[in-house]
Amino acid sequence: MRAEGLDKRYGEKRALDGFDLAVRTGTVHGLLGPNGAGKTTAVRILSTLVRLDGGRATVAGLDVSRQAREVRARIGLTGQYAAVDEVLTGRQNLEMFGRLFHLGGKRARSRAAELLERFGLSDAADKGVGDYSGGMRRRLDLAASMILAPAVLFLDEPTTGLDPRSRNEVWDSVRALVADGTTVLLTTQYLEEADRLASRITVIDQGRAIADDTPDGLKNRIGGDRVEVVVAERADIPRVVKVVARVADGEPESDESELRVHAPVTDRVAALTEVARTLQDEGVRVEDIGLRRPSLDDVFLRLTGHRTDVPRTKEAAA
Repeated sequence: MRAEGLDKRYGEKRALDGFDLAVRTGTVHGLLGPNGAGKTTAVRILSTLVRLDGGRATVAGLDVSRQAREVRARIGLTGQYAAVDEVLTGRQNLEMFGRLFHLGGKRARSRAAELLERFGLSDAADKGVGDYSGGMRRRLDLAASMILAPAVLFLDEPTTGLDPRSRNEVWDSVRALVADGTTVLLTTQYLEEADRLASRITVIDQGRAIADDTPDGLKNRIGGDRVEVVVAERADIPRVVKVVARVADGEPESDESELRVHAPVTDRVAALTEVARTLQDEGVRVEDIGLRRPSLDDVFLRLTGHRTDVPRTKEAAA
């Protein structure tokens, strides 16, 4: 999958502004960005739901503008909200999707049975979807998107609103698909999700790709280990900043809302020991102190100037 210089306007607003993307076959590629950055617009263009205004894009070797019908026959799409019918059973849902894709009754039934088994839903196949947990519904959603065994699967915020257990169920299903050769483009605001699933990540902001690398490569861009201190009193933050600055390789950063100070360091053990000893000597009450690697959240903040606006998790699974 490849996009070169994609442009898309909605009136005066430019949703995509020269957006580039390259996705290797048989991998999960994460697409991260703040709300309104252009993630969903990019997915809609690549899945032929929206026409581009400029640039060029190919999916499964096919041009999304000139060969849209052929592209649709080779892709699957799962959005933020379940597309299955809660009144029907899981089996009935998949058979219905099969018929909508012109598989014929016998083949639709056979394909539904295959997918129910593959996604661990055979035991619940004849239960109403209204009685499914959140994770089960999303797995059924994934199964529906795989009716035609697409080469490319678009997952647009697939675990929004799910609790951690349900999210893990969906992650396991995605890993299984990729192991079988499916290419996945994943948009998500859960940075842990991108870190665990994606072999490569593109960060988009204001309609442009501003970074593209492996998760570890992105983290390494902002330095190695960091010493981090959480204090008991907000009034101590300036003192802690001064202490940390003595051992830091860069300017210490502080977060008064979390009473946290952190900075990159080279000699991790010596730096941590020096900070801990000095703060104890100065009588600063410390709630927590330690070393940590940069996270994707650190990368996201550094590149975009925003923290992710992660949706609140619903207890959607039993």
